[in-house]
Formats: sequence, structure tokens, C-alpha cells
Amino acid sequence: MKASFKKYILNLKRPSGTSRGILRTKETWFVILEKEGKLGIGECGLFRGLSYDDVPHYEEKCKWVEDHIQRGKSYLLKELMDYPSIQFGLEQAYMSLESENPFELFQTSFLFENKPIPINGLIWMGDAEYMKDQIAEKLKQGFSCIKMKIGAIDFNEELRLLESIRKDFSSNQIELRVDANGAFSPGQALQKLDELAQFQLHSIEQPIKQGNWKTMKDLCERTPLPIALDEELIGVTHISKKRELLRTIAPQYIILKPSLVGGFEGSKEWIDLAEKSGIGWWITSALESNIGLNAIAQWTSTLQNSMPQGLGTGSLFTNNFESPLEVKNGGLYYNRQQSWENYLIESLCI
Repeated sequence: MKASFKKYILNLKRPSGTSRGILRTKETWFVILEKEGKLGIGECGLFRGLSYDDVPHYEEKCKWVEDHIQRGKSYLLKELMDYPSIQFGLEQAYMSLESENPFELFQTSFLFENKPIPINGLIWMGDAEYMKDQIAEKLKQGFSCIKMKIGAIDFNEELRLLESIRKDFSSNQIELRVDANGAFSPGQALQKLDELAQFQLHSIEQPIKQGNWKTMKDLCERTPLPIALDEELIGVTHISKKRELLRTIAPQYIILKPSLVGGFEGSKEWIDLAEKSGIGWWITSALESNIGLNAIAQWTSTLQNSMPQGLGTGSLFTNNFESPLEVKNGGLYYNRQQSWENYLIESLCI
């Protein structure tokens, strides 16, 4: 067996805002496995500035995998504990290599019966007018769950945007989620949660920066609306530490990005621990190309979680790979009548 890695830069159609800054491009890596003339492909969804494995020697670790590919999947995944994005890429690539179709990894009704996965419509940060336009577009597209990134523009303006949605749509009609990406200061967080709670929100993701377990625990105990941990999970790789985090903070939800938390195996560890503690969860992509998004969606469909998932980011890029993935009426579909854009994918394997 041979392994090779290839870097690929995804270009966003429009610069997209988070509380961490403006995104214009997204770096990703592909791992290609070759055995007896058959190819398998996986996406290592590195996220600069966010991934635990955003380290200067990332490319050297990819070369290490190439040199040690004969040691086998179990050995590699264990040795890559501190490189969750590479773990995720390898998991996909091995499944892809073993599958009859390299992009059909899980045998589910999502894949074979056109059964959709309910997803949220994502509203990126920007000026108030831009955010209003996005909200109108998502509602027009039939989304019943909207997730709005907050924390970059004036907080009162964000409250007005939420108020304008609630004037027209009750919580029974539209589920609203907000994602602060750690933007609130610990001293102001509870007051801001109180102000947000008036709009009957489903949840808020990561109100304060990760790493302050005591303050986050206090917030989760006192919050008027459910808190979902997101960035807090990044870098927590060992199961004993995962258990300790959930027991200490006791959040209402956790959000799992397989690229950032150790792929499918790492995510499943979190899910099992959360369910034992009565903590809810859902799955979110992390600006992967359609190759990574496809793998996450197919895996998510095996989990039988009826909540809207965060899987609708494939249309953000100008140079994504054409695929059977489609977003319609607030759901993600796999349309087997459509084919993958093989010439682009084959170019990765050269």
C-alpha cells in the first residue's frame, strides 16, 4: 500500500465573518491510499487557527504517515492522537479504499433512498444588512432551523436582528441557534445570555473562550438558555479527560466536528460519554470540501439523531468538487442521479 498527501486551498465565494476574524480561503489536505491499482481518498480538514494540530510540522507528520503506512490503520490512528484532522482523513481513506464506490462509505437510507438529513441554515457575520439578506434567503429556502454567528458586530444590533425574526416567526415555526465562538467576556456572559433568552433560542454555542472550565461550569448551572460546547472539545483527546470535562462543566449540549475531535472514533467517544450523562449532541462540519462533508454526512446518517445537524457548508466555495450532495427545503440529500466530478478528484491523485 502507498499513501500520499496533497494540499488544496478552497476559495470562499464571499469573505465570511466569525468572531475570530474574516475567512477568505480554507486550507485542506487530502490523503490518497493506493493498493493493487485501487484508490481511496480522505480529507484531512485542517482548520488554521482552530485545529489542535495546526502546528508548524503538520506537513512533516503527513510525510511520516506516508513512510509508515505499512504499519496499518490501528497503529496509525493511535499514533496520530494529537493530529485529529489526519486521523479523520485516514479513516475516510481506508473506508474509501475498501468500498466498491470510493465515495459511498456507509450503507444507509441517506445514501440509497434519498432520505434527507435535517440541517440548520447558517448565517455568517457581517453588517446588519448582509445578515438580514442571509436570513431572508434561508427562510425562503425552507429552513426551519437557523444558526446565526454573533459576537463580531454591535451586540444590540444582533439583538435587533433576532427580534426581527421573532416578530414574524415563533419558536414553533423557526428554531434559532446562535454561535458566539467564545466572543463574550466571562464577566458579561451571563447578562448577555439573559438578553438573548428573551428570543426563545434553542441554544448558544461556546459563549466564552475555551479552557476556563470553572467559569463555563458556573454559566451552565445558571444559564437561562441551553449552552453547547464546541471549541471546548478541541484538544481533549484522551477519554479520561473527555469524561472529566463533561462531568466538570455539565453542558446541556456538545457539538462534534469530526475533523477537529479525532474523526469518527473520537466523535463516537464523546457521544457515548455524553449520552451516559444525559447531555445532548449534534454533528457539524468544519468548512471541509464536499469530499469531507460527504463522509461526515454519511456517518451522521448512521447515528439516527433527528435534530438539525450543521452540515450545509458545501456551497460556500468557488472551487469545491461537484458532488451528489444537495441542499433542499432545509435538508441535505445525496442524489445518486448526480455523479462526482471525477476529473478534479483524479487530479488530486496524480
